[in-house]
Order: sequence, then C-alpha cells, then structure tokens
Amino acid sequence: MTYSDTLLTKILRETRRIAVVGVSANPMRPSYFVARYLKLKGFEVLPVNSAHAGQNLFGVPVVASLSEIDGGVDMVDIFRRSEAVPEVVEDALAAFPELRVIWMQIGVEHAQAAALAEARGVTVIQNRCPKIEYQRLFGELRMGGFATGVISSKL
Repeated sequence: MTYSDTLLTKILRETRRIAVVGVSANPMRPSYFVARYLKLKGFEVLPVNSAHAGQNLFGVPVVASLSEIDGGVDMVDIFRRSEAVPEVVEDALAAFPELRVIWMQIGVEHAQAAALAEARGVTVIQNRCPKIEYQRLFGELRMGGFATGVISSKL
C-alpha cells in the first residue's frame, strides 16, 4: 500500500486526539514509545488495553475498550495483530461516529476491515507507523551512518 505524503501530512496536521489500542505499559515496547512520542508532540493520547485498565500512562488512565473513552477521537492507532483488527475497527466505528482515521501499525493489515471503515468514510492507513511518518514528514528523522567530518587515520 502506498500513501501520498500529502495525505499523511494532512492526517498528522489535522489529528488531535488518538486512541492507541494495544498500548503497553512497558517502556521497551514499540507501542509505549510511539504513544509517548505522539504525546510529546502535542497529540492527546488515550491508551486502550484491557490488561492495563485503571493504570495511568502518559498522565491518562488506561481504559479497557474504545467504548470507555468519553468524547470522540480523530484517529484510532492499532497495535494489535492483524486478526484482531476487525473487532477493533467495528468497536471504533460504533464508539466514534465522527472518526476520521484508522491507522494500523507496521505489520498490521486487514483488507476487509479496511474496506468496512472506508465504506463509512474513514481514511485507513495500513502497515505504517505515525511516529516514523511524523518524523519523516516534519524533518525529524535523522540520517544514520557516519559523520561527514574528517575521519581519523588512527582507526
């Protein structure tokens, strides 16, 4: 799947409230540091994980399900296996009539669930990470590799 930079930029500029489904309380897990990064960038991050319900992450109580979130969200970011996506999408569509984006993390795809959301007018992004896309599109992704300065001959 390919998505234009224009579309991804528009989503990231217009999104304010993100429900992160499957977020971990373990700071070593990708779901934790992606959610934390989004919070640090000014997004309102709402953590969703039944295993951590009642705990606080990023200064916000973790809820067990999307239906427990008060008010709407702009985006649902899914950190679950692909086979869990249909249930998450159905819950998201039921809980948030004004939902704009379903975002499936790297390695997460589900064509039928995506088609269901798109039929309701929801933009779907699959197999991408909003943290990586934010960094890439807004100039924060650093090039890896060697420094471009003089390299010592004493290596």
